[in-house]
Amino acid sequence: MSKRDFYEILGVEKSADAQTIKKAYRKVAMKYHPDRNPDDKAAEEKFKEAAEAYEVLSDADKKARYDRFGHAGVGGNAGAGGFGGMNMEDIFSNFGDIFGDGGSPFESFFGGGGGRRTQSRRGQKGSNLRIKVSLTLEEILNGVKKKIKVNKFVQAEGTTYSSCGTCGGSGYVRKVSNTFLGQMQTTAACPTCGGAGQTIKDRPPGADSNGLIKKDEIIEIDIPAGVQHGMQLSMRGKGNAGRNGGPSGDLQINIEEKAHEHFTRDNQNVIYDLYLNFADAVLGTKIVVPTLTGKVKLTIHPGTQAGKILRVKGKGLPSVEVYGVGDQLVNINIWTPKELTKEEQKILEQLRESENFKPSLAGKEKGVYQRMKEFFRS
Repeated sequence: MSKRDFYEILGVEKSADAQTIKKAYRKVAMKYHPDRNPDDKAAEEKFKEAAEAYEVLSDADKKARYDRFGHAGVGGNAGAGGFGGMNMEDIFSNFGDIFGDGGSPFESFFGGGGGRRTQSRRGQKGSNLRIKVSLTLEEILNGVKKKIKVNKFVQAEGTTYSSCGTCGGSGYVRKVSNTFLGQMQTTAACPTCGGAGQTIKDRPPGADSNGLIKKDEIIEIDIPAGVQHGMQLSMRGKGNAGRNGGPSGDLQINIEEKAHEHFTRDNQNVIYDLYLNFADAVLGTKIVVPTLTGKVKLTIHPGTQAGKILRVKGKGLPSVEVYGVGDQLVNINIWTPKELTKEEQKILEQLRESENFKPSLAGKEKGVYQRMKEFFRS
């Protein structure tokens, strides 16, 4: 089942600013929050869906990629570890403060102590990692699996945690102060554990103060067909490990296209420059040209002009967002020899003044720019 549009989920326009997006997310999340919809799986899925939409649209960089490439631009197809793997604990940990200012998640809205959500609060999320993956057009055509080695922080084996003695594991401390309105109770992140609710009890030699150690990891990336240069995919939880048992960051994969020997790319279409000799263009011929999936034979009709574009249907690239495959566009160029034998020069001198060799249609034939414009519009 295809994913819904993030703007549609939050009920905002593409032009919405950050504050409007935040308000819209709060409204949707309040409507489908599990405390308001106990044991309602449909509501829970909508709650997760809204959080996923907000995570992208609230980040200027992710929003820009989503606007350009859709779900694929934010990792919607990056394998089983892709973007859409949010769980309830991630949501409460990352976005809980949307509902309150400084207190425990959801406390100001639901009027309670946060219950299971404050207990589920974890340590600081790990940082994201960025890598570049270079692909050939053939790999982009079919999609490809790539195994890459990433050096990142992981939790050292043997690291153990204990409940924070200051906050009792809740991650928050409460403070009562006297005001002219009476006593006021506020909550804040625990200064000892930073809101994690736990501290490191034991860590093995070589681990840092957060119980982390640098290590190489081989990660398999499932890159979908049709990706484009500049697109960024994301694999949730494949970045650096978090602190105090916090969730790992994400692995962000920047796509690069390798230059091709024969083709250039124009969105879903691939362009091939074909050079004909003058005689073949005048008399017509049959010629074989390469494609991304093999060779095809084309018919060159007599009198073919330079700049003519032939279309080979279905020999282009797929799209990550829509159905269908692009075409291969064969751009006709006429090769002009730079050196001639005396015999060749003599023949051309005889033809120079021939009536059929005079550009009598000058001004009536459409220029290359106009032909290209009309071709891509068709």
